[in-house]
Amino acid sequence: MKKIFNIKTLFFVAIASFIFTSCTDDDYQKPVEGTSDIPVIAGNADFSTYVAVGNSLTAGFTDGALFIKGQENSIPNLVANKFAMAGGGDFTQPLMADNNGGLLLGGAQIQSQRLYFDGSGPALISDTPTTDIVNVASGPFNNMGVPGAKSYHLGFSGYGNIAGVGVYANPYFVRMASSPAATVIGDAVSQNPTFFSLWIGSNDVLRYALNGGDGTDQTGNFDPTTYGDADITDPNVFANVYSQLVDGLTANGSKGVILNLPDITAIPHFTTVPYNPVPLDAETAQLLNGAFVQYNGGVEQVLAGFVAANAITQEMADAELAKRTIHFEAGENNAVTIVDEDLMDLTAYGIPNYRHATAADLLVLPSKSVIGTQVNNNPQLINGVSVPLADKWVLTPNEQTAIQNAITSYNTTIEAVATAKDLAFVDVNTMMNDLATGIQFDEFTMTNQYIFGNTFSLDGVHPTERGNAFIANAILKAIDTKYGSNFEASGNLNKAKDFVTQYPATIQ
Repeated sequence: MKKIFNIKTLFFVAIASFIFTSCTDDDYQKPVEGTSDIPVIAGNADFSTYVAVGNSLTAGFTDGALFIKGQENSIPNLVANKFAMAGGGDFTQPLMADNNGGLLLGGAQIQSQRLYFDGSGPALISDTPTTDIVNVASGPFNNMGVPGAKSYHLGFSGYGNIAGVGVYANPYFVRMASSPAATVIGDAVSQNPTFFSLWIGSNDVLRYALNGGDGTDQTGNFDPTTYGDADITDPNVFANVYSQLVDGLTANGSKGVILNLPDITAIPHFTTVPYNPVPLDAETAQLLNGAFVQYNGGVEQVLAGFVAANAITQEMADAELAKRTIHFEAGENNAVTIVDEDLMDLTAYGIPNYRHATAADLLVLPSKSVIGTQVNNNPQLINGVSVPLADKWVLTPNEQTAIQNAITSYNTTIEAVATAKDLAFVDVNTMMNDLATGIQFDEFTMTNQYIFGNTFSLDGVHPTERGNAFIANAILKAIDTKYGSNFEASGNLNKAKDFVTQYPATIQ
């Protein structure tokens, strides 16, 4: 069989010239503070000790890694810069040792360095990490964002214990925890914040999504210590944990802002790779169809037996056969083949759960580097074509429903807590959904398009520098509305032009 195609080349070559004409090493600059003759006021908020609690979105993670420039342009740091105009104090962060990203444990690399655009697509920078978690940073830290943290992790004692890395501890928290037995929320509350932000919960469902639904929906299981990394957190567990987190942060009467969770299936990581990117000539299509004759015939035979035994109706059999039949045609837009565990289970009859992907399926971003590649250098075994993609590469409609149900429940909890505690609230869910049609940010249009859209970085999940400024402004506006500050009215929101969307390969 001939080589099918190179999806990476097809997708990225067209955008190479755009990237390199829109961002070079010389384009990078520090954000410029806004100026205005109108004094900035805090209203009835006190920004003197601001503590931000959350996960990678809070930490400043971008382009697949945590590094100094990303941290300097983290959402809380951009917010804190504005708070400083209205009585805000210093804002400390557990800065990494370099702009390479990635982590070491005793000299051995345990987290990858950052991505950059190499002309054909995202690639890892060549410089290796120098941040070793055995070197604990000296806190306390106002930015308590911990990449990878789920809601219930924030209260786990030992989450910063280096002895538990790879088992139950988080390497990013290891290097910033006040002690090996500390908790994230404990270290945050111990600073007695006068103002806080909380953005947590995305990983409670995002890890499941990033793994293509190759995890377990734990709805109904109230013991998070039994959860796997790629599992969905039970909504009741989330509600209980979230309420406790906010209770702790508001115990001294502090005010704050909390953010809900976006529909993660609308971000580029899940919307960039098309379901039908396979170009075939007539000869190859015919060869592939011949290879699936036995599979198609086996499905039809087993279903016919079910009908004869009155186990299913003919209509059910016809629908299942239509769903599972593998057939290719000469042309540019053949759908990939996938494994779908939600199909009628015929494995007892030696029939695997194969079908073509449809427009209702979402392929995760890393699948672009897998589709069309050979298995074990065998030209007859092509991933996504003659060899169906495994579950981890695709979010099926049923998996998307599980994700959406969880997000809806989590967001109901978050908004209810904001109301009950009289806190500022940012509806990130609606804002991110509006990116589909575009939101104006000064002279730029923010969308959810991968690379072109201004909002999302090269990992397809975390914001760009400009995306962080966009979200930081939404936070400042919500604070204005709730507490009577005047960041927007005084003209001191972040300016889009002061923030880039791509970091160069080398950052000085």
